[in-house]
Amino acid sequence: MSYITTNDGVEIFYKDWGTGQPIVFSHGWPLSSDDWDAQLMFFLANGYRVIAHDRRGHGRSTQVSDGHDMDHYADDLAALTAHLDLHDAIHVGHSTGGGEVAHYIARHGESRVARGVLISAVPPLMVQSEANPGGLPKKVFDDIQTQVATNRSGFYRDLPSTAFYNFNRPGVEPVEAIIQNWWRQGMMGGAKAHYDGVVAFSQTDFTEDLKKITVPVLVMHGDDDQVVPYADSAPLSAALLQKGTLKTYAGFPHGMPTTHAETINADLLAWLKA
Repeated sequence: MSYITTNDGVEIFYKDWGTGQPIVFSHGWPLSSDDWDAQLMFFLANGYRVIAHDRRGHGRSTQVSDGHDMDHYADDLAALTAHLDLHDAIHVGHSTGGGEVAHYIARHGESRVARGVLISAVPPLMVQSEANPGGLPKKVFDDIQTQVATNRSGFYRDLPSTAFYNFNRPGVEPVEAIIQNWWRQGMMGGAKAHYDGVVAFSQTDFTEDLKKITVPVLVMHGDDDQVVPYADSAPLSAALLQKGTLKTYAGFPHGMPTTHAETINADLLAWLKA
């Protein structure tokens, strides 16, 4: 297995397959690079080099007790791109990974970056505040942290069974293999990383990051996203970006890269080739 070691001694696991223009995938909370399987195989078959890593404390990366914030996430991603000497890279982030991508590009510059893609992503800001009245109340995220600290296995079974993939919507048939794979990925990671990560994805304000980005960015989001509500995320992000393109999916869930991989992959490929 492939690892890099960061400046603070964290081993970051990554996959690096194929040749061609690189696409780098950043996964959502509390999952791993395995969540991108459908995308990795699709874009590999379409001639791209595909790269995905496990965020610190997640998947096969080191379960350290600290550094679970967007600055470290972005710096770890920068360390990976430097180690692989990537250029003209396309960065794709889902959910928390979308925040990681936005912060990485703004914090480390665009010399290695060609484009960005934010899928069901947390920017600009999830938590409710005076400046962000459409956000979710902080209690929502406090409750998630309580579940992670006291009932992680049960919570990691309940979330994919319901809101993450909209399996709680009328007429939507739950897919047991998807639910189990979500649970498997979540339980591979560390509870401390996941606990702290809730603050990272919910309280980080990406407004200034989005304004700084000059490369083209595709913002893909389902309008029935029950985890990162559509109205307070995708349209606002697209408006803040200098070259943002908003693609809205009627009725699609938060986990649409898995449940609707065929559609998401085809649309992303078409945008890259446009």
